[in-house]
Amino acid sequence: MNKRTAHRWRTLGLMLTAVFFAFGSFWLLQAIQSEDEVVGGNGGSEPDYIVENFSFVRMTETGSPRYVMSGARLVHHPKPDMSEVTRPVVESMAPGRPRMTMQAERGQVFHGENRVELMGKVNIVRPATPTTEALHARTEALTVLADDEIIKTKLPVQMTLGASSVDGVGLVAENPTQKIQLGGRGRIVYPPRRQAAPTP
Repeated sequence: MNKRTAHRWRTLGLMLTAVFFAFGSFWLLQAIQSEDEVVGGNGGSEPDYIVENFSFVRMTETGSPRYVMSGARLVHHPKPDMSEVTRPVVESMAPGRPRMTMQAERGQVFHGENRVELMGKVNIVRPATPTTEALHARTEALTVLADDEIIKTKLPVQMTLGASSVDGVGLVAENPTQKIQLGGRGRIVYPPRRQAAPTP
């Protein structure tokens, strides 16, 4: 009877040991697979190239410059296809359009969408033309849809248009149509009207 009991305990011990090693092997396999996935994910987000003091030109279908982007440093990440830019400058150069220049402290370029996100002390300048007044705007973040020549933000904006000044929240500006939309409540200050010269 004691031999049978001892044999049963030895058999149970061997079974528990086998189960322990089976679960241990499964856990080790899962840990290795998880580590591989993490390493693979990080590898995809690691920069594949870095460019200092860069400048590139986006062309139109007819071969004319559409816009120029430059900056102090560009770091490209393949996953997603996105670049981080230090001190970016975007200059719209589409033929027949007023030239608009936008600069900021930093930016992100989403190449597949032709979208640029500017962040930190964003400054927008468009000089006067025979048909449009000079524009100067400041905000803290700006989305640039380069191919459509549209800029927009949901943040507060300080803008001067000719001699008028505008403070508002939210902005959509379309360079091809010269339309500017301000969202939310704002304040517009017009210059005083010039008084007609008295007749002698």
